Amino acid sequence: MKLIIAAIKPFKLEEVREALTAIGVRGMMVTEIKGFGSQSGHTEIYRGAEYAVNFVPKVKLEIVVNAAMADQVVETIQKTAKTDKIGDGKIFVLDVNQAVRVRTGETNDDAL
Repeated sequence: MKLIIAAIKPFKLEEVREALTAIGVRGMMVTEIKGFGSQSGHTEIYRGAEYAVNFVPKVKLEIVVNAAMADQVVETIQKTAKTDKIGDGKIFVLDVNQAVRVRTGETNDDAL
């Protein structure tokens, strides 16, 4: 099993969710986050005063899938979340040693 963590632009969330559902992803966790990468934030003007926005709003997706499906999920997120502008996000893929469905006690692939 693989854990796929993706940080994407918030306005792309629904489009990414629909694309992942279409390829068979049955669940994901979504968290609103703030962060920075090469973009390093930006400056804005509010009521005539300029101030630095050091952290940019993002959405973090956490998806656990069987290993055979991981590449397809990564490719789908990458294609769907892409805007060709700086700050499109990052995707990380990690190994998952164990998964348990709390309600039934099912484990690993059966728990997904």
